[in-house]
Amino acid sequence: MTAPMEVGLTVTDLPRMRAFYEAALDLSFVSEVYVPGPKATEAAMSAEGYTAVRLQTPWGERVKLLAPDIAPKARSDGDGMILAHQSATYLTFIVDDIAGVVARVRAAGGTLLNDEPVTEVRPGVFLSFLRDPEGHILEIVSYADVAAYRSDLVAR
Repeated sequence: MTAPMEVGLTVTDLPRMRAFYEAALDLSFVSEVYVPGPKATEAAMSAEGYTAVRLQTPWGERVKLLAPDIAPKARSDGDGMILAHQSATYLTFIVDDIAGVVARVRAAGGTLLNDEPVTEVRPGVFLSFLRDPEGHILEIVSYADVAAYRSDLVAR
């Protein structure tokens, strides 16, 4: 790897989703580019063109919001259990103030999946699962001892 990880999310309302991720998770705008249809098709991305907005975390990871010219097909949420579907994916954000971040995500339009806003899944590990306004799943996690979980990041 030569750079921090980047993930892409297909979206239908690019301005709304950009505003959500900037407000809810403090992601910073990096760039916006348009890929025309022939290149989008050649790259197996879309039968038509698409717009990509890149947002970045303070640690350098990027979330790419990808808005195709042709609206994407809706997905089924099934029974509501995240791991009930083979292709289930979610983005994890590790934070210090989980209650505050969960509140910001909800205030920006995210919806809670947990029974409670924050669940302690094992001693010292707290999490919350939410959906963004278009249904992508977000995991917000807080560790009582993040250094024990990610000792490689202690020096940062």
